[in-house]
Amino acid sequence: MRFAQAITLVFALILLMQFFLEVPAIETAGGHLTSWNIVIAAFAMGLAAFNLIRIHLKRVQLKRGNWISSAILLIVLVVQTFVGLYFGDNSAQYKVFFDGIISPLGATMYAMLAFWIASAAFRAFKARTLDATILLCVGIIVMLGNAPIGEIIWSQFPALRSWLMTVPAMAAVRALYIGAAIGGIAVGVRVLLGIERGHLGGGE
Repeated sequence: MRFAQAITLVFALILLMQFFLEVPAIETAGGHLTSWNIVIAAFAMGLAAFNLIRIHLKRVQLKRGNWISSAILLIVLVVQTFVGLYFGDNSAQYKVFFDGIISPLGATMYAMLAFWIASAAFRAFKARTLDATILLCVGIIVMLGNAPIGEIIWSQFPALRSWLMTVPAMAAVRALYIGAAIGGIAVGVRVLLGIERGHLGGGE
């Protein structure tokens, strides 16, 4: 465990120092580590695919749960992999499977999520408190600014919507980014110091 922590510390320091120090040896080592990272990520994807096949194949064999969906998943995975390897990912056969089947299914899934979002918005946009009232008013202004009928009602709705999206909303988004960055730095420091050992398969 300590050896793995030492390797993590050394490699992380090399990758960090290449952005701050112009040392040829560090830049070369950082380039090699980046290449190895791509290779390891490719093997990890292969391992994930193998694990996916193992779990769903066992479910199909035992006919446990929604095993029909597992069987469809395995068939699509095998067929799509064969088409991609044999014909290439730029071939017409690959585009038929991806653009004609997988992409519409993904669009359908996101379209179904729209109903859940609308339900959540209906519950959130109830003017029970001052914050909920402000959220409701802002949501109405933004929707009217996007819809053509809003400009017919009042010509300044698009301009007001643009100001709301570029000033208050952008300030909130930047605050979220700053918080996420601070959290990422904190986790990185914990990994470098050996406090966080979740990536090694252990506990705190």
